Amino acid sequence: MGVEAKIAPSMLSSDFANLASEADRMLKCGADWLHMDIMVRHFVPNLTIGAPVIQSLRKHSKAYLDCHLMVTNPLDYVEPLGKAGASGFTFHVEVSKENWQEVVQNIKSKGMRPGVALKPGTPIEEVYPLVEGENPVEMVLVMTVEPGFGGQKFMPETMDKVRVLRKKYPSLDIEVDGGLGPSTIDAAASAGANCIVAGSSVFGAPKPAEVISLMKKSVEKAQQKL
Repeated sequence: MGVEAKIAPSMLSSDFANLASEADRMLKCGADWLHMDIMVRHFVPNLTIGAPVIQSLRKHSKAYLDCHLMVTNPLDYVEPLGKAGASGFTFHVEVSKENWQEVVQNIKSKGMRPGVALKPGTPIEEVYPLVEGENPVEMVLVMTVEPGFGGQKFMPETMDKVRVLRKKYPSLDIEVDGGLGPSTIDAAASAGANCIVAGSSVFGAPKPAEVISLMKKSVEKAQQKL
């Protein structure tokens, strides 16, 4: 397929008092990316982190910081996150239908990789223009829970979107986020997801490295069959 398996532990489940050491621990356990959930009480009710925390973490880590913006005005965050050292910038299609081309262009101009996310109830067709446009996104994040809070139960019906995306775009990075762990990874992998966000299933595991390895092997095995 031309896409690589990427396991991205969600730092929302980490010990925020020791963020740098937690990031280092995840990388040593085999993580490919670090997933950063940015919420500011506009698009979702929760409040997490912003550019200052990304900037602080960047001083201690060279990791790929996969930032998921759950905000209503993503354009306002492009410059701050670019300066802070974010690697990827994923915004929601639900709030960017009118200006997504401007958002993507700005993301790329700041040296970040653009992605688009969609909530479980959003039709998959809404991301097609962003993948096929003149200035396309490079990743689609299919939310497998309602965005806003960690620890929710995986919604298997969202895998239909992943299957449709993978068939339509064989070389696209497709990320899934929400309720991913040893019991749900095979469903996501067989549907075609190659970038896996996992929070509590990794950070709550006695041996996080084993969980990361298991999920990565599941994706790689599934890719051979697709």
